[in-house]
Amino acid sequence: MKSTPLRRRLLSAVFMLGLTVSATLPLQAHAEGKRKVIIDDDIGGPRAAQLMALQSPDVEVLGLSIVSGSTWRDENIAHALRTLELVGRSDIPVVPGSAFPLLNTEETTRRWEALYGKLVYKGAWMDGKWPDGTIQSQPNYHAHDVVPPLPEGMPHTKPANEIAANFMIRKVHEFPGQVTILATGPMTNVALAISLDPSFAATAKEIVYMGGSLNPHQVLPSKSAEQFAREYINTPRLEFNFRWDPEAAKIVLRAPWKHIVMVPADPSTATELSAKLLNDMTKSNTQMAQVVKKVTETGFPMWDELATAVWLDPSLISKSDQLYVSIDTDFGAGYGNTLSWPAAYAPPGLIASPTTVVREVNVPAFEKLMIKLMNLPTPALPAK
Repeated sequence: MKSTPLRRRLLSAVFMLGLTVSATLPLQAHAEGKRKVIIDDDIGGPRAAQLMALQSPDVEVLGLSIVSGSTWRDENIAHALRTLELVGRSDIPVVPGSAFPLLNTEETTRRWEALYGKLVYKGAWMDGKWPDGTIQSQPNYHAHDVVPPLPEGMPHTKPANEIAANFMIRKVHEFPGQVTILATGPMTNVALAISLDPSFAATAKEIVYMGGSLNPHQVLPSKSAEQFAREYINTPRLEFNFRWDPEAAKIVLRAPWKHIVMVPADPSTATELSAKLLNDMTKSNTQMAQVVKKVTETGFPMWDELATAVWLDPSLISKSDQLYVSIDTDFGAGYGNTLSWPAAYAPPGLIASPTTVVREVNVPAFEKLMIKLMNLPTPALPAK
């Protein structure tokens, strides 16, 4: 990847701030209160995945840390800021993270495709159209530093003057053993936090992430479900969040977390944001509900929403496995593929922690939770 001034400034700031963060942060015990979470995501607009956590009365969202993935970081920052404005929660910081993966690049991905065939989805690198007949909106390809007009309107507030990795480290040490990292985008920011502070993962409460795939297959009969399932027919272990930044995902999964929950693509194939579900989610007269109803495109599996939901209510998980999980980072045909083993078959010397891998969820209960939370009044601002 060619070094850009923006990239050099970002990495320099991460390095300089990270050198002192572990030495200066107090490790004080705090009284247990609301469940604390940092949502690390490539936010593409006002979505239930983030809003369910914001709407939960027993949850304190410490911040939204932003990464590139489905769309570029700067556009995602604008979406996050505007989302918080619309729900009256601009007190929650939006923290810029990495604009680029650790090693992977658009140019490298094109070289890979020349050797091994076209990827169905490349996120912000989608420079062409979907395959013929795809009913979802066509990708909006643009440069990393371009923020196009947002359907929900442009934000009036500004992001935090901090880097996501350092924000995560600071908050985890401020509330040791209490902070969940809810990672629903590529894991670049989390990997940088781990690299800067080796105690980061062990000091957090847990990580719950959407990423990877084992053996997804079409469950629902809709045209959208058929189209989203087609990529897994021939590449069942290839999932976008892992593929965007495989090296970051490997760093994260090798870290000593106390608890890891993986929500792969597999359970999402039993979900779909239908027109009826969207209508049921947005029956209230709140500004949030009306904006979500206006700007949300139906027909998509609910990948990130599932990750948020099973963190909010683990009883939604109807089937899971305990596996050791890693990622193929060799630049071959399997680059970015999910690797997994039960304990008895894990290779000797594997650096990984046991992971709860969600296979299936109670979809009616999941939808009921989402409908309930999305129609609640937005919780009042915390008292100062």
